[in-house]
Amino acid sequence: MKKILYSTCLGLCLVIALLMSVPARAASPALDGLWKGPLPVPGGQLEVVFRVVALTGGSFFATLDVPQQKISRMAVSVEVRGDTIVFVAPEAGSQFMGLVSADGKALTGTWQQPGYQVALTLGYTSAQISTAKSARLTPPYREEETTVSNTAANLTLGGMLTIPAGEGPFPAVVLISDMGPQDRDAAVGDYRPMGVLADFLTRRGIAVLRFDDRGVGKSSGDYNEATPPGLVTDLQVAMRALRSRPEINSSKVGVVGHGEGGNIALLAAAQEEAPDFVVTMAASGLSGRDLVLRQQADLHRSMGASTTQMQIGVMRRQAILDVIRQTPDNAKAQRLVAIMLRETNPSIDVATARVSAGLLTTDRYRYFLDFDPVNKLSAVTCPVLLLSGTADSYIEADINLNSLQKGLKHNSSVNSRKLIGVNHMFQADPAQWTVVNGQKQPTFSPQAQEAIRQWIIVQATEKAK
Repeated sequence: MKKILYSTCLGLCLVIALLMSVPARAASPALDGLWKGPLPVPGGQLEVVFRVVALTGGSFFATLDVPQQKISRMAVSVEVRGDTIVFVAPEAGSQFMGLVSADGKALTGTWQQPGYQVALTLGYTSAQISTAKSARLTPPYREEETTVSNTAANLTLGGMLTIPAGEGPFPAVVLISDMGPQDRDAAVGDYRPMGVLADFLTRRGIAVLRFDDRGVGKSSGDYNEATPPGLVTDLQVAMRALRSRPEINSSKVGVVGHGEGGNIALLAAAQEEAPDFVVTMAASGLSGRDLVLRQQADLHRSMGASTTQMQIGVMRRQAILDVIRQTPDNAKAQRLVAIMLRETNPSIDVATARVSAGLLTTDRYRYFLDFDPVNKLSAVTCPVLLLSGTADSYIEADINLNSLQKGLKHNSSVNSRKLIGVNHMFQADPAQWTVVNGQKQPTFSPQAQEAIRQWIIVQATEKAK
């Protein structure tokens, strides 16, 4: 199982913003949420988790996690055939086809990948967060549903503005989520990091605006067509909206970005309409190409591959990436990549190879490969706090923090901090998780929350002098 996966994965979670869209069907079962179950393998089992997000345009965004193999947010296509659902993870040459149960809470079917086939049942967990007043106590601050318009992109963004009690004016931040279409809370099951962070900061005197990504919730547009420069314009209109509010101090408006959101915040800070300060959580300091190759090597090592196997895998991946970057003709690039994928693993069928090639040659993925997050950092003059967790297996703390710090070397107001035991989702060490109904629930890192709060207050105080 492990050998099959590490020999066929194509960049892992770095293509999470890529997907195959399928039209919505009136009779289709509700898929939005988490589908997970134990996959039997020789000697044990692996938990597999499919996350499915229904986009406003009638398509789906889906990813695959296999935590025990450090597979996170692998791109998945979704096909609905009446009451049968097909999930295809072309990067691993794998697919699951299952029949929806009468109550819509289970998928029973078969997992297939080269040389392996086994029965698998996936259970459903809703990813929706209840907004009913009975679901929680009324918070000690104001909440306001907000809509901002990005006229340049011809779309609107729906979100939530939370304002501390009192007259203000208050310092404020815009929250930007990681790669992939996410709602305003960046909700994954019961874990809603942006909602938790917004609540924490607002209770402590900082106004917060968070919004649904393009094509999610109350936001229009199509996330799949957006590249980081386009997402920067979304951030700019959000900051503009905050600065226009009388309750907000217009000279104390910053951005807190997670993952790719951190890189988008830094891109915005390098432009004229810049935030007054930036906080990044697990932002990348490497180019997309370098990050893919590094993660490919790390994946091989984590699965016990020899040095030779690891080097061969990285060389094959580099060859595929070079073809993508050097072949602007998309049809030609897809043909070449499909051939290379089948040469690497002959057990991949033609259809799967074509799907994989299509995912790897989209405009967004091409942009990602060539994007160097350090390139424009010399133009960033606002204060910056760089945060990364030591348990992050996706964005390695030392390498990425060091790279970002070098890019910001001419900025006199940069702080960098590694958070012990914090993972890429900025969850605390599992030993610190809260227990709800006898079950441990993921908790946003308290040390990360406090580090962000303290630093924002310092920036707000210094601006006032």
